[in-house]
Amino acid sequence: MPSQDKNIDLRLIRYAVTLASELHFGRAAARLSITQQTLSAQIAQLERRLGMPLFIRDRRHVEITEVGRIFIDKGRILLADAQELLSVLEQTTSPLRLDVVAEGLPPDVLAHHLRERLPGVDLEVLHGHGLAATMSLLGEGRVDLAFGRIHGPHAALPRMFSHELVRLAPMGIALPPGHALVTRDDIPLTELADHPVLLYTAPEAVGWEEWNEQLVADFGLSFARKVRGHGRGAAGAAVRAYGMPSFASLDAPRLENTAVRAVVEPVPVYPWSAVWRSDRMNDTLALALATIRDIVAELRWLEPPDGTWWMPLTDRSGIPDL
Repeated sequence: MPSQDKNIDLRLIRYAVTLASELHFGRAAARLSITQQTLSAQIAQLERRLGMPLFIRDRRHVEITEVGRIFIDKGRILLADAQELLSVLEQTTSPLRLDVVAEGLPPDVLAHHLRERLPGVDLEVLHGHGLAATMSLLGEGRVDLAFGRIHGPHAALPRMFSHELVRLAPMGIALPPGHALVTRDDIPLTELADHPVLLYTAPEAVGWEEWNEQLVADFGLSFARKVRGHGRGAAGAAVRAYGMPSFASLDAPRLENTAVRAVVEPVPVYPWSAVWRSDRMNDTLALALATIRDIVAELRWLEPPDGTWWMPLTDRSGIPDL
């Protein structure tokens, strides 16, 4: 007579499904990271609970019984449903992980606004220093939302990702103390041809480096030096140490002992986009994106600067409404 104890945990179901896939106790045990003896004992325990055999086995082979095939088919469905349930719960309860590149930049400003407007959301902020490095974290699900320039020549996004423009950022020039241009309020871009610039960039910031290189090429400027490093504080220190100007965000707080002046005629513009995995959308991420759209609209971040302005052709052609 079948056993009355029919409570079966998913662990035993997983053991049976794995054995059915391998039809070999040794290989199945290796996949499950348990001993062959343990697997054999657990399958026997499962069959006793069910009161019917799932497998026929001898020294040479393992065979699934008719009732075993029914159990395995339903067991696979149960395991898939359990995994889906865990994924849904993980997306619902896990923090919203944002990579804002570095402190003080437009994505970091958005993160501060999100904290104020979504106090119930656990916001985890990372500094990945560049979209090139963050893409793998997005793909693995370790970051939910990242930011960067997405239309550069080496910035093609895989189809699994979605993106949305969030900021057309006017850029200025950071100047060391005593520089010849420090007394000016606005500096025409062409005047920088007489002042070779410093390119300070993290190795991961491919989009930022390409933007600088295109700007220099389009307006006959030149680089005096290229320095690798991380963080705005270190960038400011490099400007002071080498005594050279460097393009910098006008959105960010001013660097210590470093003047930042607006650049005009034309205004150089850096495009920031939010990037996320399309198949990992959940209620929290959807709420964050909707809130970001509200913030961007209120700050008028998608309005180009007054007068003439410049952005690389690859970016401009990738943003059809400009």
